[in-house]
Amino acid sequence: MTKTKKTLRICENGHSFYKSTDCPSCPACMAASKPDSGFLADLSNPARSALEHEGITTVEKLAEFTEKEILSLHGIGPASLPTFRKALHAKNLDFKKP
Repeated sequence: MTKTKKTLRICENGHSFYKSTDCPSCPACMAASKPDSGFLADLSNPARSALEHEGITTVEKLAEFTEKEILSLHGIGPASLPTFRKALHAKNLDFKKP
């Protein structure tokens, strides 16, 4: 098995970090921007970033998408689905049906 080479990056705020992918997000900036409450606060940085990039910042907006559409976003995996479902069910919502 070969290791993926990580490259040194510096974000616009001056934080240095290493990445092995094309993802430009800075771990320090992502941690600083993590919300204190709401369903986005319960997600990993990549999942939260993927939703925010698509303009999905509320549970109501999340309900406008199918599970398949959400899972197709870079940064979202099956491990995020229970968090999404819990947040949707708390507001009597569900994913859009295909």
